Amino acid sequence: MHPTVNIAVRAARAAGDIIVRSMDKIDRLTITSKRNNDFVTDVDRKAEEAIIDILRQSYPEYGILAEESGAQGEDAEYQWIIDPLDGTTNFLHGFPQFAVSIALKHKERIIAGVIYDPLSQELFTASKGDGAQLNGKKIRVSGRVGLKGSLLSTGFPYHDQSYLDTYMKTMTQLMAPAAGIRRPGSAALDLAWLAAGRTDGFWEFNLSAWDIAAGVLIVREAGGIISDFQGSDNYLKSGDIIAASPKVFPEMMKIISGSVKGSAYEERSKK
Repeated sequence: MHPTVNIAVRAARAAGDIIVRSMDKIDRLTITSKRNNDFVTDVDRKAEEAIIDILRQSYPEYGILAEESGAQGEDAEYQWIIDPLDGTTNFLHGFPQFAVSIALKHKERIIAGVIYDPLSQELFTASKGDGAQLNGKKIRVSGRVGLKGSLLSTGFPYHDQSYLDTYMKTMTQLMAPAAGIRRPGSAALDLAWLAAGRTDGFWEFNLSAWDIAAGVLIVREAGGIISDFQGSDNYLKSGDIIAASPKVFPEMMKIISGSVKGSAYEERSKK
């Protein structure tokens, strides 16, 4: 395992310990609303502080982009991208679907990724060119051919519902050929599970870089394909993402790009 992945794993486990220890204290947490249906707690902040402290001990010169504390050292050649608790709403409800996500970007390329589920203690890791692993064992995306019989995952619009009609159009058109669509509530774990072959495809609108940076690398290193809705690699900036196993991706791309084309959401995204 690459040294940067080892350090990220240590940081993710430290954050996971903070999260798990807080689960029986949810009713005593300070909860702040950042925007509509988007919350932050003391746990998010403490987990993020623990991650940053560990990463900085080993790599003090690296920049950081973290969900709660923002960007630091933006001109650095290397940048950590951190989501200390992806799935905060799930956590607040005791719904066991949340994770810690840490990625490392070199210039414009993600070169390391760690996603840690502190409840199941499943650890998904990848470093560029070395494949993806779950608890130290190699993983691959599914061999599903086409959308028929596929299991997809997604995330519903929650803080910005202005494009709900466009999103619903994509879901309606994907629902017919697929065997099922799931909405667990953590984009990081959605991507990790796709990489492990548990689902065959994933799509979502308007995400942040910290939601998907680690998962993007893990999926790619597991043999998956990823793009934004226009077929480019601009997903970290646009927040629009399609990820799937190779023989499912083309059908997903055709349906989603066709559904979005000409919509108000597409026009807004171009600005």
